[in-house]
Order: sequence, then structure tokens, then C-alpha cells
Amino acid sequence: MRFNEYHFQFRTFPTLLLALPVPVFIALGVWQLDRAEQKLQLAQQITARGELPAFELQALVQDPQELHFRKVQVQGTFEKELQFFIENRRMGGHNGFHVISPLQIQGSNVRVLINRGWIADTRHPDLPDAAIPNGVQRISGEISIPSAPALKLHSDENAANDWGKRWPYLTTGLFAANVAFPLEPFVILQSPADEHGFVRNWPREAPKQMMHIGYALQWFAFALIAIIIYLKLTLVPTAATGEHT
Repeated sequence: MRFNEYHFQFRTFPTLLLALPVPVFIALGVWQLDRAEQKLQLAQQITARGELPAFELQALVQDPQELHFRKVQVQGTFEKELQFFIENRRMGGHNGFHVISPLQIQGSNVRVLINRGWIADTRHPDLPDAAIPNGVQRISGEISIPSAPALKLHSDENAANDWGKRWPYLTTGLFAANVAFPLEPFVILQSPADEHGFVRNWPREAPKQMMHIGYALQWFAFALIAIIIYLKLTLVPTAATGEHT
């Protein structure tokens, strides 16, 4: 194959080293573009749901994904004996806990977990003094669906049996596995405007689609560089092959 003054000369090593990875680089770039589109859709979803009126929670929700990021209001009574803490939560450079208080929804046997905010870890006593208000409370906040960390040291939902009141992280499945009553499949991040709580500075999830676009451009650049180097090594001047036009 000739290209004007150059002649293509197949070489095994450059082909294996440079040409074969090119489809992989391109596929990775396309995958990152797809991730960017997903993040864009998520950002639009968060914005749209944030503008909806607060959802009035009264019964067990069957599809929590439809309510993720939605403002919510619920009325019920806190269950003091079931309160627990998520440890090693950072706030303003200090270590502390998130206070998780189960709430029995008024007129129902369904419970929902309320993250009442952050409290400092004073190391004395072992657990912080996180007072719980008595009587029926009206809670406002935002629905959040917590997930387990990528690396966890247990394999089943019964692990929380050994954690007591200090948990390393929270999923609703872990709590539901240890109680006999129905539980909402999400957590409510209590509003800073509510009374009877702690520091509530909830970070707003900000999907970073531009980060994935940047990664995609890097993968496409790798593919282009590999192609250029491959052509540099396999296109030789026609005169160098001893052929004449």
C-alpha cells in the first residue's frame, strides 16, 4: 500500500504495541462520554426534584428512586432506644458522628431513619449525648438513599448485630435486617431549619460531567498518539523499499 511518497510496511511489534490498543482507547473514551451524559441527566434530575413541593410521607414507599433528592415532610415519634451513630464523620476539620434516630410515622407502624445532623466526638463519654425530643414531631428534610462503601469487611446484612450503637456506615438494609417492623428504604436528611438537631450542613451532590468529558478527551488523545506513532513506524519512504514508480 502506497501513500504518495510513502509505502506501508507491516511490522508485528508496532502493531501489537500500538495498533491493537487503539480500539480499547476509543471504547474507553466513548464510555466516559456516556458517563458524562448520565451525570448531566442526574444533575437535571436533582434540580427538577428540588423544585417540587415537599412530599408528605405517610406510608411505606415502594419505589424510593422516584423520591431521591426530593424534599419531604413527615410526622411521628422518635424511638429513643433505637438511636445510633455513624462514626468518623468529618465536619470543619473535626471528627464526629452523624446522629441517626428512627421515627415511627404517625398513624402507621412504618419507621423512617432520620439523620439529625453532625455532633462532635468528645471521646468522653464513649458516645455523645444526643438528646431526643419527646412527643410527636414534624420533620422536614430531603430524601437520601445511602449506599455501602466500595470496600466493606462483611458480606451480609447481619453485620450490624455486632456494631452496637456505633456504625462505620449506614444502609437501610443493615438496619432493616435487625428489626421486625417495616422500614422506609431511604434516610431523611433533616432540614437545618428544624429544631432539636445538630449541625446540618448537607453537601449538595454535584455531578461532574465535565470531569468525564476530560477523561474521554484523554483516551481519544491516547488513541490519536498511538495511531501517529504507528504510522511513523510503518510508513517508510518508497525509495527505502527499493521500489520505483
